Amino acid sequence: MMGGKMSILRTLSALALAGSLSIAVCASAQAASQVKVTVNNTVITSGDIAKRVAFLRLQRQSGGAEEAKKQLVDEVLKRGEIARIGQSVSTQDVDAAYARFAAGNKLSPEQLGKILDQAGVGSDHFKQFIAVQMSWPRAVNFRFGSGNRLQGADLVKRMMEGGGTKPVTTEYYLKQVIFVIPEKKRGAITGKRQAEANAARGQFPGCDTAKVFAANYRDVSVRDLGRMLVQQLPDEWKPLVEKAGDGNTTGTRVTEKGVEFLAICKKRQVNDDTAAEIVFRAEDIGKKKAGGEDPNSEKYLEELRKKAQIVNK
Repeated sequence: MMGGKMSILRTLSALALAGSLSIAVCASAQAASQVKVTVNNTVITSGDIAKRVAFLRLQRQSGGAEEAKKQLVDEVLKRGEIARIGQSVSTQDVDAAYARFAAGNKLSPEQLGKILDQAGVGSDHFKQFIAVQMSWPRAVNFRFGSGNRLQGADLVKRMMEGGGTKPVTTEYYLKQVIFVIPEKKRGAITGKRQAEANAARGQFPGCDTAKVFAANYRDVSVRDLGRMLVQQLPDEWKPLVEKAGDGNTTGTRVTEKGVEFLAICKKRQVNDDTAAEIVFRAEDIGKKKAGGEDPNSEKYLEELRKKAQIVNK
């Protein structure tokens, strides 16, 4: 699978081209679903496969049912691992990507949904695909990033290439404030909780008394994220953190946990060895993304395949 944003853009571009055509309803997607594969107790049905076959047609890809089944098995493995290590993007991020794609093709999300329904794909299937495409590169980086540490000699070499000086970067000390939303109440109280979180930001007294502050609210937790350099910030939080000043809070985001904001406890410029390593590693990751698929992606997926229980019906 292609890693990161490029794979999403390529797939969405193909979908945009096909979506502009008149598409007949995929008859097989209407058939009664039967269980075709189980992957670690997760079921893949004939209906799921029919939707992916329709999706492949939209992308002008060949392969039929076998390719569709292979892709779905891989995605189940990836989703399970993403959930296990907590590297999933939020529902809000997926919905935003979906809406941006629709807007980029002069469609409303509702109009895009109708096109996908007519094609036998459906918006839910497409959003699940987007979620995996956005989350999997994070999981790969989480799994392999810390395993590629630069040794002292490597750091010296990279610094000499840069004129003999260590790169300077921004260091943050952060706390995460979560207005928790139980899954079963997500649709009912999300708007209310977001309003509470936005109001709380204006009353936030600072990191030293954050937990005492949180105790004044119902179902609010505070996590100490500690030191993070700008290169380590998750993509969805980075612009919000950079926009917020030292001692302030970021805007709120709806995530799988609830409504969150980050508090910037301290911000400063640093150029120590740890910072240099992280800057250089971020540069390397950027080069991998520009060059295409991260080779660790397939290696990781193969590990998951070997450990999985995959049963074809």
